[in-house]
Amino acid sequence: QVRLVESGGGLVQAGGSLRLSCAASGISLDYYAVGWFRQAPGKEREGVSCISHDGITDYADSVKGRFTITRDNAKNTVYLEMNSLKPEDTAVYICAADPNLCPTVKAFGAEFIFRRGEAYRGPGTQVTVSQ
Repeated sequence: QVRLVESGGGLVQAGGSLRLSCAASGISLDYYAVGWFRQAPGKEREGVSCISHDGITDYADSVKGRFTITRDNAKNTVYLEMNSLKPEDTAVYICAADPNLCPTVKAFGAEFIFRRGEAYRGPGTQVTVSQ
């Protein structure tokens, strides 16, 4: 059974940092691109960052320079280091894995990934940034 589990969310003050983890079991992330998405109440799901199986990264403009995505294939885990957090970063953060995730998100958007339902995804972790 394939599982992705996010962790590391929480409550932090504006300007603070958090590191999210996306741990996989049942698959080897060596062959998968992994992306982080977020959904805030009343807003559309947004692609935050993506890392290909060979380490090429991409970021939404809203997080460039503040967030860093990395992967540790030995631990079968992908991380999202979030610095200089802002209240508008408040959302549920969800990771997803699919061999062609990064170009698909870029071409068709985050909602397409979740509606198509082919990517493995976790339940999400809440990130709340206070003023």
